[in-house]
Parts: sequence; C-alpha cells; structure tokens
Amino acid sequence: MARKSPLDDPINAAHAWARYRQIMKWLLAATTLTVLIAVGLLFAYNGAISVHFYIAVAMGISLTMLLGGGLMGLVFLSNGTGHDDSVDSQLPGRDEFWSPKED
Repeated sequence: MARKSPLDDPINAAHAWARYRQIMKWLLAATTLTVLIAVGLLFAYNGAISVHFYIAVAMGISLTMLLGGGLMGLVFLSNGTGHDDSVDSQLPGRDEFWSPKED
C-alpha cells in the first residue's frame, strides 16, 4: 500500500504551491530580461530584419526557459515536500541491482 504523501495535507500543499508560484515569478522575470537582451543584441548587430525573426527568437527563448524552469520547479516541489519518498517502489535498489551475483 502506498504511503500518504505530504502534499495530501492542505497546509503543506498550499505552502509548496505558493513556493512554486514564487519560483515561476522569478523565472518569468529572468526570461523577460533574457529575451529583451537577446532581441536587443540581435537588432544591434543585424539591424532591422523581418519582424517574424524577432518574434520567433523571443518565442523560442521564452518557451524553452519557461518549460525547462517549470519542469525543474515541479521536481523541486516534489522532492522538497517529501512527495518522492512516499512512492512505493517495488524495484530493487541501486546497490542490490548492480552488485555481482554470486553463484
């Protein structure tokens, strides 16, 4: 039977999700700054290229940073709350799996 997750407690869950939202706010600010710097540098070195180029660069940087950061934030949320420890794994441990078998 699976153990109870700390995220099942509403108080712990509210605290964890508030922390996750705070991480995402900082990530959004860093992403915005990065996009502005990248587009500014591209404009400074290349001049006025097609507006579609700048839109593609901005969307590519934004989606990559936000997706990667969002997934990493979920990993931090899961590990930081102890949710990972509540998973009941039936697989052998690393040492048990990799140890040489004696006949």
